[in-house]
Order: sequence, then C-alpha cells, then structure tokens
Amino acid sequence: MGELTDYIAGLDGPDRDAVERIRGRAAALVPDAEEGLGYGMPALTYRGRPLLSVQVAKAHIGYYPFSPAVVDAVHEELDAGGFDWSKGTVRFSAEHPLPEEVVTRLVVLRRDEIDAALAR
Repeated sequence: MGELTDYIAGLDGPDRDAVERIRGRAAALVPDAEEGLGYGMPALTYRGRPLLSVQVAKAHIGYYPFSPAVVDAVHEELDAGGFDWSKGTVRFSAEHPLPEEVVTRLVVLRRDEIDAALAR
C-alpha cells in the first residue's frame, strides 16, 4: 500500500467513496502516477512531482492540484457548479462532488504542466 491508499482506508462512507473516485480517475488518466507525499499530504505523484492530493476536512473535501494555474484554468466550471475554490484548493463534498469532466481536466492539466516543466 501507499500513502494515499492508507489514507483512504482510514476514511468512512461517502467521504471515502468521493476520495477514492478521484484517486481512481487520476490513476486511470495517469497510469505512471505513484503514491507518495506532496507538501506533507498523501498524494499521487508523477515523474517525481506532486500530481494531486485529496483530503477530508471538517466542512469539506479539498482537492489540491499543486498548481494555481490549473485551478485558474477550470475556475469557470467551478463557479458554474457552485464550488468554492482558491488558488491552491478546490472544495467540494460527497453530497456535491466534482463532476468527472472537471476532475479529468484538473488531472490532465497538471500532468501536462509537469511534463512541460520537465521538458525545459
């Protein structure tokens, strides 16, 4: 097991399902992703860089793409869906999950950002 898998195993019910759904989607989109840490949080990493973390907080679930540019690229969809966000976090709940197409864009944009940075 890895850090993110262990973290998810400690969650219960709908929150666990919501976090696992994002982890599963990210793993399908970026099969080379590995479990590790990103800024001290259980995360998926890609090519040695943090790809994403998903953490349950008291009042929400936070999606951390480790990139303000990635959040900015999807801010219109987030606003239209009624999601709260800041430059480094997207907040949602198990009852109001991120749509799959938004998760896909967040993951792919961050993967592409990592690839571009490493190509320089």
